[in-house]
Amino acid sequence: MPNHIWNFFRIGGFDQVAITSAADLENLHNLDPKLWVALSCPVKGLELDEKTLALIDTDGDGRIRVPELLAAIAWAKPYFQDLASLLSGRDTCSLDAFAPTPEGRSAAASARRILTSLGKPTATTIALAEAAVTARLYASTHANGAGIITAATPADPALSAVLADILATTSASPESADREGVDLPRIDAFFAAVSAQLEWSHQADSPAILTLGVATPPAAAAVTAVRAKVDDYFARARLAAFDPRALAAVNGPEGAYLALAAGELTATASEIAHLPLAHITAGQTLPLLNGINPAWAAALVRLHRDAVSPAFGPDVTMLTESQWTALKIKVDAFITHAAAKPCTDVEKLGLERLHALAANAAATRAALAALIAQVAALAPEFEAIANLEKLLRYSRDFRSLLHNFVNFFDFYSPDRLAVFQAGTLYLDNRSTEFCLEVAGPSPLAAMSKAYIAYCDLKRPGGATRKIAACFTQGDSDYLFVGRNGLFYDRQGLDWDATITAIVDNPISVRQAFFAPYKKFVRMIEEQVAKRAAAADADATGKLAQAAEQTAQAGTAAKPAEARKIDIGTVAALGVAVGAIGGALGAIATGLAQLKIIQLPLVPLGLMLVISGPSMLIAWLKLRQRTLAPLLEANGWAINGRVGINIPFGAKLTTRAALPPGSKLDLNDPYRDRAAARRTRIALWGSLLALLLAALTAAWFTRVWPFSN
Repeated sequence: MPNHIWNFFRIGGFDQVAITSAADLENLHNLDPKLWVALSCPVKGLELDEKTLALIDTDGDGRIRVPELLAAIAWAKPYFQDLASLLSGRDTCSLDAFAPTPEGRSAAASARRILTSLGKPTATTIALAEAAVTARLYASTHANGAGIITAATPADPALSAVLADILATTSASPESADREGVDLPRIDAFFAAVSAQLEWSHQADSPAILTLGVATPPAAAAVTAVRAKVDDYFARARLAAFDPRALAAVNGPEGAYLALAAGELTATASEIAHLPLAHITAGQTLPLLNGINPAWAAALVRLHRDAVSPAFGPDVTMLTESQWTALKIKVDAFITHAAAKPCTDVEKLGLERLHALAANAAATRAALAALIAQVAALAPEFEAIANLEKLLRYSRDFRSLLHNFVNFFDFYSPDRLAVFQAGTLYLDNRSTEFCLEVAGPSPLAAMSKAYIAYCDLKRPGGATRKIAACFTQGDSDYLFVGRNGLFYDRQGLDWDATITAIVDNPISVRQAFFAPYKKFVRMIEEQVAKRAAAADADATGKLAQAAEQTAQAGTAAKPAEARKIDIGTVAALGVAVGAIGGALGAIATGLAQLKIIQLPLVPLGLMLVISGPSMLIAWLKLRQRTLAPLLEANGWAINGRVGINIPFGAKLTTRAALPPGSKLDLNDPYRDRAAARRTRIALWGSLLALLLAALTAAWFTRVWPFSN
């Protein structure tokens, strides 16, 4: 329908398209993407079922983009008579809603099979929970994909035990790595590993491998531990026999021993371990128990006990080079065989289980292959059930996704929350629904021009989350890092919230109006505090001086000279008083020229001069408030400027108010009556002074507001 008429609504200060009918869905691919509010959104962190979002995210990159959303609509279209079923927002579907197409008939047939298996053969609607449970049971007991079976699939306990062994000792093949279960290549790999392990174990028992009987494994370990060092010893001995001049060099230079003696020695020091095993002379045999390098003493004792004694007898304590060569030959077969051990996990099953598996390998493999063939034949039925669950998920969640992607109707709705709104934060006599789950503060989020309080959330048990809470009504006087509040998530769970960081921006024009006066009061308080601190320091100094003078009472004191008045100071004071008087006179003259009905406008003008610039700046920033940077900091791609104007901000953040019909008793027994009295006196006194100033100025200038 190339001439499809779209309906747009202005919400939040910009135009958004309405998606309300099947025609809208069918023509969504023709809508210019520039008119979409979002172009992509993350799969995680939204108040939508992640499994549904994962089904739409066909490339599995964790983000849903425009083409994937359109592809989901195109996939669902053949299943429904009316594509508007995707907009129902319900997790149930009538069997009559399925189209008379091959896809629709398959979905209806699957729904009837599920309902019949649940004892509801006459039911006319199916729920998502019913389809999802059936799909899970089907996957666990029949198949998890074509040609994939699990330990729960066969009715024969023996086959189930074999499948459990396969799952425990082998890895999935690349073709089925993304599915839980066992396929035929994995079964073949398992039985091949069983055969290789048994063959290796059988060879390990042969006399050709166990040349020293049961003593062969420890003998091989003892020989391996000292092999390089003993070879080095006999090589040095042959060099000494070749030329006596080499004796000093092969035993190590004297300087090396002097360097060792200069420090603290231990028997296992690495410097000692580098020296020869024993003192070398031409043709000398290797002592095993006495006169050996202390760093290698324990290893040579093990060599004598575990290898030399079984091979040549315990009386052999001096090892010749020929005996050493023969000993190596005796254990080399075992060492080579051990290195060839199959690298599989089937060994942990034990030899008894491996022999039992090998004895029935052919029959077991044939039975499993037949079972896989049966399961593969059920793959279309499994796929149909999975597609039915997918349709019901779309029926429940697709409307919410569209209203938080193509448009932001849910965000601007008075009775709905957007999928990115995490819950409600209660803090400082206010509640804000403008809370987004975040990983932490982001410089991009600050571009939203909103007042953001980043909070850490905690629940009993150690669960933690982070949110960005935006306050859009009230003021920020009592919002500061470290303040605690209470957060309710979308499931109704309560979390302890603590402000950890703040992005300061204007919250309201009302706050901006009072901001200059609050700053002025703070300045006065700071100056009073400084003067009080200075006066206290001065008083302390005078007390210290008086104490010192008292302590030195015996010394004569010079009479203090009278300070003379500086004529320049008097002149300066006169000029200042004259300037102030002139200014007051000018003000009085100006007031006197006003009519009596114009006098109330004077304080209003003063307030406008003081608060006007602050209010103007706040108003300009409030007009620039937008949701887009906050979402983009969370992985969204926002296409439109999602504004947050002042009326909408008042909806997102609400202040405490008494319930309708409540009664309020203003008689506070602890109110500060003196402070209230002083406030009234100051107010009326200011008004009276202003009136007297105007009348005085009129008297002296003879310009009366009441005259013609």
